[in-house]
Amino acid sequence: MKALDLVRDAAARIGGETPRLDAELIVAHALGIAREVLLLGNPEAAADAAEALIIRRAAGEPVAYILGRQEFWSLDLEVGPGILVPRGDTETLIVAAQRLFPADAALRVLDLGTGSGALALAALAEWPKATALATDVSDAALAVAARNADRLGFSGRCSLLKADWAEGVAGRFSLILSNPPYIGEDEETGPGVREYEPQGALFAGQDGLEAYRRIVPALPALLEANGAAILEIGWRQADAVLALGREAGLGGTVERDLAGRDRAIVFHRIASVF
Repeated sequence: MKALDLVRDAAARIGGETPRLDAELIVAHALGIAREVLLLGNPEAAADAAEALIIRRAAGEPVAYILGRQEFWSLDLEVGPGILVPRGDTETLIVAAQRLFPADAALRVLDLGTGSGALALAALAEWPKATALATDVSDAALAVAARNADRLGFSGRCSLLKADWAEGVAGRFSLILSNPPYIGEDEETGPGVREYEPQGALFAGQDGLEAYRRIVPALPALLEANGAAILEIGWRQADAVLALGREAGLGGTVERDLAGRDRAIVFHRIASVF
């Protein structure tokens, strides 16, 4: 059968929010060709060529885990079970940082809870003179982040540290980035999220604010005088996270994503005592 017929049949079985795209990616992966080749060439394909992968996706497993990779900020990142899948909405943090720092800035970047390394590596790609320190409490995440840094040519500018957020981190940084867990325990999630993705990277107590209660008070001692900390937030959490910042002597502004929802807080030091 033709590959695009296989894609059509797979999309009908997969369901979800983006069944056609998911099916194209899975079939292309199974055939060992680029998605563009699949769409333009429509080669012949065995009916069962992608069967095992289609079954996994239909059961709710994230496409990124099936493919073993995920694109973020035009970077092709390795991901896998136990590693949070980077989302496009998280690119809002890099966009916000672009408005604050020129491309030739020699930034010292700190990425708290790096996971696959997405934010740290995107920052290094955007600021060629920057260096980054990326922390995570997970050995598996640090191993994946290290492989991503090496494969993308950033290992010389990216240091990795096993740490619970900022514990044990010394020095001050121009730019601090973090996408901490912010989902409340009783909140609804998308299909497959609870079943497949790491719970510690998603859920943060009853109100979803536990990670911020640990991260935000540490920021003043970590930020350079003109530095900024940009934290991803849930779309209804801006007021609560801004309040935590005020308690720590930080001023903050809200950044919205492409859908117009609150997506991040940009913090600056405002208290002279730090």
